[in-house]
Amino acid sequence: MNKETMEKIFEYASMPVHGTLSRKLRKGVKLQINEGRVYAEAAMFLGEGFIRITEKLDAETVNTYYSWDTVESIRTIGSEE
Repeated sequence: MNKETMEKIFEYASMPVHGTLSRKLRKGVKLQINEGRVYAEAAMFLGEGFIRITEKLDAETVNTYYSWDTVESIRTIGSEE
């Protein structure tokens, strides 16, 4: 899968955060990268060389970084309407 296709998947699953370059997951949408952790309420930054996923866990902010060339699969999870 190429970077342009992956960017479209991330864009579909999220919406822009006003006034920033970040995007937050759409309501009811979860995201999973490389069959790993499932992100439910996260914001992401789609950089030129990396993806940053930001979550608030309890009183901490956790940033997870992925290199575009290491992403092999992206899964979006949502409830049926």
